[in-house]
Amino acid sequence: MDSAEEFIRHRELAFRDPHPESDQARSACLLLADTDVVHEVRVLGPNRLVVTYDVRQVTYAELESALMELGFHLDNSLVMKLKRTLYNYSEDTIRANLGLPNRCFGNCARKIFINHYRTHAHGCRDTRPPHWRQYL
Repeated sequence: MDSAEEFIRHRELAFRDPHPESDQARSACLLLADTDVVHEVRVLGPNRLVVTYDVRQVTYAELESALMELGFHLDNSLVMKLKRTLYNYSEDTIRANLGLPNRCFGNCARKIFINHYRTHAHGCRDTRPPHWRQYL
């Protein structure tokens, strides 16, 4: 049996300017810390953070896609492109060897943050019983 520690990944996410928010890393940290799939998030600077997650639950590509859908500007330098490609290849290979599907087919932010959204109180809930919802 495989140990759980071999599937834990510590990856760096880098952001770039210009962005309306000067501290993108802190905002992304607050969003990612509230999800069930991310174990730990640490801010290294205004444009860098480290994410710890289990590759069996979520991939680096899904995390990046979710942040891009939410409007964050990710670093696209040559070094980050190389890291991103290596991370994605290694995680896709691990998931394929475990027989896990590649789950990121668009709307990754919705998939990652949906449970967080459901647990918070907001005005978008229909309080009527299910059998009354079909009537206006």
